[in-house]
Amino acid sequence: MDAEELLSLAKRAADEAEVFWVHSWRTPVRFEANRLKQIRSQETTSIALRLVKGGKIGFSAASGEVKAQALVDMAVETSEFGMTANFDFPTTLAYPGVEVFDSRIETVTEASMVELGEKLVACLREHTLSIVCEAEVVKEMRQVRILNSRGGDISYRKSLFALGVEGVVVQNTDLLFVGDSESSCQPFFDFEIIARRVINQLELAKRRASLSTKVMPVVFTPKGVGSALVAPLILAFNGKLVLEGASPLKGKIGDEVFDRNFSLEDDAILPYRPASRPGDDEGVPSQFIPLIDRGVVVNFLYDLHTAALAGTRSTGSGSRSRGGLPVPSPSSLVVSSGEAAFEDMIKDMKEGLVIEQVIGAEQGNLMGGEFGGNVLLGYKVEKGEIVGRVKDIMISGNIYQVLKELKAVGKERRWVGGVLLIPAVYCSRLSVAAKAG
Repeated sequence: MDAEELLSLAKRAADEAEVFWVHSWRTPVRFEANRLKQIRSQETTSIALRLVKGGKIGFSAASGEVKAQALVDMAVETSEFGMTANFDFPTTLAYPGVEVFDSRIETVTEASMVELGEKLVACLREHTLSIVCEAEVVKEMRQVRILNSRGGDISYRKSLFALGVEGVVVQNTDLLFVGDSESSCQPFFDFEIIARRVINQLELAKRRASLSTKVMPVVFTPKGVGSALVAPLILAFNGKLVLEGASPLKGKIGDEVFDRNFSLEDDAILPYRPASRPGDDEGVPSQFIPLIDRGVVVNFLYDLHTAALAGTRSTGSGSRSRGGLPVPSPSSLVVSSGEAAFEDMIKDMKEGLVIEQVIGAEQGNLMGGEFGGNVLLGYKVEKGEIVGRVKDIMISGNIYQVLKELKAVGKERRWVGGVLLIPAVYCSRLSVAAKAG
């Protein structure tokens, strides 16, 4: 379906209209049980129509072949029950030049992707023969276009490349889970970066250690921060939740809520990052947005609708999930680096815990900043040294307490999940519970 044809039809039936169109080509190469499992190429097209009729918002979306008039009719029908349109679509705007496409990804062959996955798995098995790996190598090209009845029109190409592995080592009733990944808008073939991280996990987990239930200092590695602390922060800075009063940060702009060593930004214009883009999914130009400046709350994330309700401007944070209606969402979250080396954080602890991965952390009261869950991979520290892996350990805490009383922020950062640039974080005290018996 032609996006311009759809917009033309929608303009005849409504007061205002917007078309969101995405065409993508994706090839995932999957490995299971250390062997190649599947290669599957997919080509998809999705299109979404949002219009304003009688002051109300109507919406429709489809994938694949569908008649333009059918989409218009559906959107007009839903407008009878839609929300009040309190915003205007953006007009013709200037967009930042953001590098998010690398044509070399188009030339990456399936054979080279298979070879890359095989080398990664082989490297890990050379270190630990009993490890059973699942791995994935993915390449994707995407064409995005957003246009509206006020003259707004943005079109860009985006490429993605990802490599990741998860492994399990079984010893009697003990299951050790390890893993890591990398993603970018550019192709990369240095599997050894990921292999070294996973091998480091395997080495640290060779010995076993026990912990008792108590409050103790904890160091979250970058992966640990991503798995335990980020989800409540994302919700807290969501402009929609702030407006509804669900975020504890409502009314806190200008207040020092976090430790002065902690700063957080949302940056959608970093080159070649998977979440970067010249404009958001509503056609608003992307930008760098400071959220926490040395502990002080300075901004929230808004799309067009929530910004209008808040009496402010969109931050270019409108994002759509599978072509749905836009909601405020972050792009690349960046935590500023500190001054502490990871090794010095460990040396500072008489007894403590290093957390590499938490599962279940999103099941608590995230709105209130609560987090907790099982430590899937963590290590005990005694007298300034990591002495072994811990099992059957749970943690619980509140990000507003934990991030207010930081002992240190690491000076070395790394990308986690392709969208989080995070250092290690040293927390002064956290509740740690060990399984009885």
